[in-house]
Parts: sequence; C-alpha cells; structure tokens
Amino acid sequence: MASTVAIAGASGFVGQALCRALADDHHVIGLGRSGAPPDTGAHEWRTCDLFSLHQLEQELQGVDTAIYLVHSMLPSARLTQGGFADLDLLLADNFARAAERAGIRRILYVGGFVPSAGALSPHLKSRFEVERTLSSRTPELTSLRCGIIIGPNSSSFWILRNLVRRLPFMLLPRWTESRTQPIALADLTRATCHAIAVSTTASASFDLGGPDIMTYRELMGRVARIMGRRRWMVGTRFFSPRFSRLWVTLFGSAPKALVAPLLESLRHDMVAQANPLQEWMLPGTVPLDDAIKAALDGPQSSRRPPLLGRKQTIRRQLHQDRRARSVQRLPLPDGADAVWAAQEYLRFLPRFANAWIRVETDPDGSCRFFLAGTRIVLMRLTLSEDRSTPDRQVFFVGGGALVRRGEREPGRLEFRVVEGQLLAAVHDFAPALPWTLYTQTQARVHVHVMNAFGKWLAQVRLPVEPGVLVVAPETVSSLP
Repeated sequence: MASTVAIAGASGFVGQALCRALADDHHVIGLGRSGAPPDTGAHEWRTCDLFSLHQLEQELQGVDTAIYLVHSMLPSARLTQGGFADLDLLLADNFARAAERAGIRRILYVGGFVPSAGALSPHLKSRFEVERTLSSRTPELTSLRCGIIIGPNSSSFWILRNLVRRLPFMLLPRWTESRTQPIALADLTRATCHAIAVSTTASASFDLGGPDIMTYRELMGRVARIMGRRRWMVGTRFFSPRFSRLWVTLFGSAPKALVAPLLESLRHDMVAQANPLQEWMLPGTVPLDDAIKAALDGPQSSRRPPLLGRKQTIRRQLHQDRRARSVQRLPLPDGADAVWAAQEYLRFLPRFANAWIRVETDPDGSCRFFLAGTRIVLMRLTLSEDRSTPDRQVFFVGGGALVRRGEREPGRLEFRVVEGQLLAAVHDFAPALPWTLYTQTQARVHVHVMNAFGKWLAQVRLPVEPGVLVVAPETVSSLP
C-alpha cells in the first residue's frame, strides 16, 4: 500500500519537482497558503496557514512522511515585525508539534550546509536551528543539506544568471572566492526519493553536492561560457557587505530581503562532507554543464522563480486583508515555562504603562486592558484553555477599541518556549485604527513594549526552589 507524503512548501521549485517525482509511488499531498499552482503533480492540495498550529494538525492527519521545505522569505501579513530567524523558528516548532500530534513517523528537511569552521552566518545558523527544532519531537528527522541548487526556477541560480547576463565587466567581491558544490535539481530529487524509501536514513543528516567543487567566480565563468557571453571578471577586496548586497539586488533582480541573508552565508565554503547518501548519489549525477544548460534552456527558464514571482501577488492579497504579525525572541529564566511568562507579562505591562493602561485579570487567565482612569476597554485577551499547554499559552484577541470589529477569525497572542527561549507572537491582528496611523503608532509601541519586557525578563534570576522566583535587587522596587 502506497504511503502518504505531505510536502510543506510544495509550491516552490523543489516542492513541485518532488511532487512529480514521488507521485508514482506515493499519495502526495501539497501544503501551501494559497491554491495549488498549475501542474504541481500532487494528488491532493490542502490550503494551510503554517503559522496556525491548529490548521497544521488538521491538514497533517493521515500522513506517514512529511517533507519540510519552508523558509520565511515571503511576507505573511501586510505588516510583519520580526526577523526571518524568529519567524522560521516559530514555523519549524509549529510543524514539529503538529507532526507529533498527527502521528507522523518521519520528517524530511531540505536545508543548507553547516560549515565546520568559523562562526555561522545568521542565515546558516537559522537553518541549523530549524533542523534542531524539527528533530525535537517524536517523528524521526532526515536532514538533507545542500548549497546552490541548479534548476530553472531556483532563486539562487536566477540571481547568478542575471549577474552574468547583465554585466559584461564584473568587479567581484571577496565572497566569490569561497568554494561551492552545486547540485542539480534532478539529483536532489533522486536523493530525496531514495531517502524516503530507505529506513536507514532516518534520524540522520546528509550533505549532498554535485560532482564539481569550484569557487563562485568559477561558477559564474562556467555559466557565462554556456550562455555564450564573454565576461571580464576582476577580483576586488574593496566591496563592503552593504555595497555587495546593493550590487546583487540591483543586477540580480532579486529583493533585498532574499539577497541579504544569502550573501551573509557566502563567506563560508559550501562543500559536502562524505556520507553514505552522497556516495550512493554520486554515480550517475548530472554533469554541471548539463544541469546549467537544462536550467537555461528549459521551458520555464525565462520565468521568474516562484519565490520571486509570487511575491507581488501575495503582497496584493495581504494588502487587502490588513492584518499584522509580530514575533519577538525573548530571554527566559531556566525552569520557567510559558504559563509563567504569560503571567509575568500581565504583571509587567501595568508597571510599564501605568500612566495609561489598567489590566483586569479573570480567574481563568483571560484579561481586559482599560484606558487608565476610564472604563474604556482597549483590548480583550481570552485564554484558549484547549489550545494552551505549559510550553505554549494562547490568547484570542477580541473586542476593544483597538481591535477591528466584524472579523470572522480573531487575532492571537501566544507565548511559547522553543529551544529554551521564549517566543512572543501576535498573529493575524486586525487593527481598528486606520492602517497608516496603526503602523506609525500602535505597531511601534507593541515592539517597544516587547523589547522592554525582554529586559524585564533578563533581570529575573533562577528559581531557587519550586514555585519561588528570586529577582535581581534592582527590580524589586518595580514589582508588585
């Protein structure tokens, strides 16, 4: 009997290739925030907001193996406050929790190389953090790590191609001397299908790379030769990181939000370490020149990659929806959980904003925020008891002068513990204020409050005995 495989990120170029490759031997379910793209190859498509743990739990029912290809490069709300690493951590934790509750046996994750030398760039550090988070629950994790993927819809290859196409003369920054080991999309797909079929790949990580190792400069020269373009390349050490980002963004036709984290990673050599899956894959790998030609000459080679092409469409949809998302990573004392963090937030806020906010808390943990000196309710937070756990507290945001009325789906505030850290997140918040006024006032105040809350938490010392928290002396006078 064919197993059921769900692919989160199925609308991307790797996801679509895997849908088609797995369709003959498995029942393939595509997961995405919007409708299925044409010719995906999936037998079934399930629309799902990956920021919603509840939706994920429902859509992963009946799945044997889940493939995770998600990276928070695209906007998820009209206003998103938070770094990509914090968003990716929350998404990975959501997926791991949902997979565990749905009874999924194995997760397969396609991420990036983890260099053994030197401090990791923020981008690579985040990719490794996602890997650890996905492995923190009961499903076994198979992690496939690779560098540049050569394919017609690869965002990285699209940027490289545009640089070669548009610049007859190139001053190359230092990162172009780093080594890389590109892999053809066909080889990554073949290795992924094999990893799913072989039980010995469970609970393990594998580097995957093609047959050739070269510098990024040599790779651009190879692309130029195959394109029939004569290019003069001169290395320079005078490019600042900021100028390098501007150069690639401008001539690579890619958004800054995508270029910046990728360039930070290019100071590392991205080369595969020997492992059984790499040794299995290498015989019969696609020669690099053939992979480049296929990427340049394919029927989709002239189109913008899905990651870049969908960005404007998604922005238009989110613009109409007028909702906000905000995610902050905060310190958490050892031994404290999400219940404690939520209670501490309700203690902190009146102290921080005592000139204009009063908080009334109900026995069930729900609360109301009043404008100080009045009975005007600014916002209500209702604790969701059935969705809350010791490591995740969820409040629905409903009612009050600051919340837009008539919304079918309420916003959510949550505190969750991931990797020993606290994530404070607001999802799908619909403000009552006019949008421009909201972004310049309430949204900025929220980030300021969360930063102050983080400083508050950093002053709390470790528990000395169960149920007793000792705080630093300088905070005693500010506590109730």
